[in-house]
Amino acid sequence: MPEPIRWGILGAANFAREHMGPAIHAAEGAELAALATSSVTKAAPFQAFAPGLRLHDSYEALLADPAIDAVYIPLPNHLHVEWALRAMQAGKHVLVEKPATLREPEFEQLIAARDAAGVLAAEAYMIVHHPQWQRARELVQSGAIGRLRHVSGKFSFDNREEVDNIRNRAETAGGALRDIGVYVFGSARFVTGEEPQEISAQIEWENGVDVLSNVQARFPGFVYTAYVSTRMHPYQEMVFHGEAGVLRVTTPFNARVFGEAQLELHSAAASGAAAGQVTTERFPMADQYKLQVEAFGRSIREGTPYACPLEFSRGTQSMMDQVFAVATSL
Repeated sequence: MPEPIRWGILGAANFAREHMGPAIHAAEGAELAALATSSVTKAAPFQAFAPGLRLHDSYEALLADPAIDAVYIPLPNHLHVEWALRAMQAGKHVLVEKPATLREPEFEQLIAARDAAGVLAAEAYMIVHHPQWQRARELVQSGAIGRLRHVSGKFSFDNREEVDNIRNRAETAGGALRDIGVYVFGSARFVTGEEPQEISAQIEWENGVDVLSNVQARFPGFVYTAYVSTRMHPYQEMVFHGEAGVLRVTTPFNARVFGEAQLELHSAAASGAAAGQVTTERFPMADQYKLQVEAFGRSIREGTPYACPLEFSRGTQSMMDQVFAVATSL
């Protein structure tokens, strides 16, 4: 058996504690070896599921640890580029939370640093590693719904009461688009392989952050509409509507949290009945965070192509930049 990829985490973020820390610990070929935090209290939950975890009292100390191969960065959005660059300069492989950058041109820095250091660096865009999304892409691109004409995306939750949440703070580059817009944008790009040609949008702002965005776009082969919000009842869905059928992804982004990962394929019935037929595929056991870590490790050890390279994430950030640039106020 090859030696496991030894991971360190910069900061004791809630998301790292609840999702990515346990995923790294559970993933085949990975070892959660170190955590950088000056808070013993925040470190305790990590040590509960990873008893041998080493603690560093600074990010710099963890990056200087020669026993760490890869670094996961769940810091606030405005710190992603800085610490991803510093980690790569230290010779570490890097998995940085989305959005990896705040503006598309910053990807040039990440790509250049990745290539110079000879490491793997990627945005933590876990959904592309989930079998429901790999299957969705296969179905759409194989013609299972005929010619694709329209794609729609919806993703919302309500965190208005969490006034100190970094997602509600302009100084930490919060807002709905950067937090969840990457999902409705990137998933459409992943499934179709197409990029937007024209974009229009409307944004509602609150204390300097976007809390509701409505987006319309024209891709080469289809029309696109989506909304994201941090001020609406929790909901998520992606729908790919073709001339011969509809593919509906009912729990596209928070599988096993929002609900069970499923694909609904609506197609014409063999008998020609108007109602047609619905075929449902379920993926109850897949852990997209664990699968992401395992795919990252295989790419490092075996050179396996990674499903979400920086070049892909750059396209999603470009789409987000365009939305910000053209949006009118709601």
